[in-house]
Amino acid sequence: MFDSLATQPSLQRSKGAAHVVMGPRGVIDLAQSGSAKAMLPRMTSGLPEIVFLNTSGGLASGDRLSLALTLRPGTRALATTQTAERAYRAEGDAARAAVRLQVGENSWLDWLPQETILFDGARLERETAVDLAPGAGCLLLEMIVLGRLAMGERPRRLRLRDRRIVRQAGRIVHHDAMALDDAALPRLDGPALLDGARCMATLAMIAPHAPDLLSRTRAVLDEPGVTGAASAPPGRLVVRLLAGNNWPLRRQVNRLLAALRPDPLPRIWQV
Repeated sequence: MFDSLATQPSLQRSKGAAHVVMGPRGVIDLAQSGSAKAMLPRMTSGLPEIVFLNTSGGLASGDRLSLALTLRPGTRALATTQTAERAYRAEGDAARAAVRLQVGENSWLDWLPQETILFDGARLERETAVDLAPGAGCLLLEMIVLGRLAMGERPRRLRLRDRRIVRQAGRIVHHDAMALDDAALPRLDGPALLDGARCMATLAMIAPHAPDLLSRTRAVLDEPGVTGAASAPPGRLVVRLLAGNNWPLRRQVNRLLAALRPDPLPRIWQV
């Protein structure tokens, strides 16, 4: 006889952590566990690359993912993800992801993850924290897609808490946060919010001693199907993009990166 009071089996949750330490001559240390992995492709030109991946295939209710990268003084590197991250429907606790980036003195990091796709009913809490030593700088990219566009999915339920915070020598120099929930979704099509867009991206460059890049950036903000704007507070460049589809958004991002940096795009993006 079926016992309706019997304890229901708990669902398996994914947990993963990966930490890479890199110096001017290459990787010094690599630690990884669970679903988080780091690949280190052999490079013949451009910045050394670190490619993080989540072998669980996405983030579901209660999953935990931690990615960390430490650059020693005098190191330049690029870090990305193997593919788009997917946040699946979550009926219980939110999935949580943490990214910790430490950039040593006179070092530079390009953090260029591929997009995050939020399925209908997704619950995701994520924080990207960057610690810059004196003389260090970074370029940060975040791309978010609302729903599975190829399937015509339009999220009706969603909870996102996404925060990016950059400190230099312990002082906050950049703080960017986004919060979405069920109540906000019906209002996103308004002109003051997403104006019908389903894809968004933010690119931020923190480089206290970099030349003025605002005019160079605005010169390429003309991709059809993409709305973009750029501003340049002291020591920073911030670009925000909206699009109805992720392919025009990707093309615009690629053009921006080509205008702002001398190195090739992440090799994994071109596969």
